[in-house]
Amino acid sequence: MAVPRNRTSNARKNSRRSHHAKKPQNTASCTNCSKSCLSHRICPHCGFYAGRVVIHAEAK
Repeated sequence: MAVPRNRTSNARKNSRRSHHAKKPQNTASCTNCSKSCLSHRICPHCGFYAGRVVIHAEAK
């Protein structure tokens, strides 16, 4: 079984983990209502996806 010869310092440990941070999600504008929504998902405002109504939005 492998045993580390020396203790890993905090600087080395944290620099190895420098790529683990979360990245912001990319948003696209809806083709129907032009509000921002996540790409490749149904628009939560109007219910459109790929040029057609998927979910009928309730009238407020």
